[in-house]
Parts: sequence; structure tokens; C-alpha cells
Amino acid sequence: MSRSARTKEGAEGAAKRRGLRTLTKVVLSVGILVTVSVVAGQWALHQSFLSVQHVSLRGVHHESSAQVLAASGLERHPAMIDVSAGSIEKNLTRFAWIHSVSLSKHWPNTVIVTVHESVAVAVAYGPRHVLDYVDAKGRNLGPAPLKINLPTLEYVDKSKSTWPYDGAGRSAALVASELPVAFASQVDQITENAHGSVTLKMTTPVSFVLGPPTQLKAKFVAVASVIAHSTLGAGDVVNVTVPDELAVSGPAPS
Repeated sequence: MSRSARTKEGAEGAAKRRGLRTLTKVVLSVGILVTVSVVAGQWALHQSFLSVQHVSLRGVHHESSAQVLAASGLERHPAMIDVSAGSIEKNLTRFAWIHSVSLSKHWPNTVIVTVHESVAVAVAYGPRHVLDYVDAKGRNLGPAPLKINLPTLEYVDKSKSTWPYDGAGRSAALVASELPVAFASQVDQITENAHGSVTLKMTTPVSFVLGPPTQLKAKFVAVASVIAHSTLGAGDVVNVTVPDELAVSGPAPS
């Protein structure tokens, strides 16, 4: 190889090395810049002017607003960027009436927490024989007044649980949540036996045997039809387990 060729090759190699060094410096510079930007951004987002300073709590009717606010953790003024609906909901669903939470952030420092409470569909006597509200899932929502216009749940096989309505006796709570407006106010008691058969005891007093909590819409139509078009006596029992094949029996002999 001639001297000029070697000189040219050496020059090209040096140029490539310089280019590689330049590229490396650029990549490192960009990496450092990105890192500094991220760190600076995180630092800025965690400054006091971007922390929670104002909290609006909405939808709390059955729990103490002060206790709910304290349990949310927002009184500790966390950074806005760290506040999430999931974490607040986890903190607040320990309260009996609260089943979910939604969150709205208004930067730089305001949070609106909307609490969604459970709806009481019935009442039931707890293990201490105190009347408690019950939601559609059979959860105990806490004390209820004795004179409340909601049906009372009763689970016949009480040996299974001290509060059966969120377990073996859940069908009674489900039926309570599905009662139509047409006759809901006339239902005095909803009873479920150990086999899962549900019976409505009306204020008249007449009873409707629904059986398992299936085909509820058809069964409720049958109940409404009987109430509207039939003359029943006190103690009569109407079986609507099969909605199209009603069976009426009188009170048991005394």
C-alpha cells in the first residue's frame, strides 16, 4: 500500500473516531438533560404550591364528614400528582355507607371528592337484636330507626351466621332491592329459608312465595296482578314460584 493510501485511510479512521466521540457526547448530553428535566419536574410537582390545599367533600350523608376527610389522607396536604381515586377509595370504603369514590383535581391545589353511598333496601335485626339498615348486597349499614318504611329481612336458618344477609341469606336482600314501586310499600317482611326460597309477607297480611330469586320480573307481575284483581283473606298464601301457575292456599288451621 502506498504512503498516500495509508495517509488517507488513517485520516478516515480518525474522522470516524471523532464522529463516534461526538455522537457519544451528544447522547450523554441528551440523557443528562432528560434526567435533569425529569428530576426538576418531579421536584416542582412536589412543592407546596402544588400540594392539596383545598378539599371539597360531596355526597356524604350518613357518615361523619370530619372522619371521612381525616381518613382520606388529604388533610396531610399530599402532592397533587400523588393523589389518586383508588387510594382514597381504599381508605374510605372502611365506612359502612361508602361503596365507591370519584375524584376531580383542579390544579394547582384543589381536590373534589365525590362519595357514592350505598342505598338501604331493607332492615334486619343484628346479633345484638338492634335493627340495622341493609343494602342490596346484604351488607350491614348500621342502626336504623324502629319505625322505618322498609321491609324487614328474616333468615330462617339463623344457625349459619350471626349476620346471614351478605352470605347464605343474600337472596332476601336481592329481592328487597328489586321490589317494584307498584307494591313495595306493602311488603312488611321478606323471609328466606335454608333452601333459598323467598317469601314476601305483606301488610294485609297475605304471603307470596317467590321460591328462588329467579324470574323476579315475571313473579312480581304475578304478585301485582293478584293484588289488583283477587280478593284474598288474611293468612292466605299465594305461590308464584312458577309465575304462570299460581296456587292459593288458605291459612293453616288453628
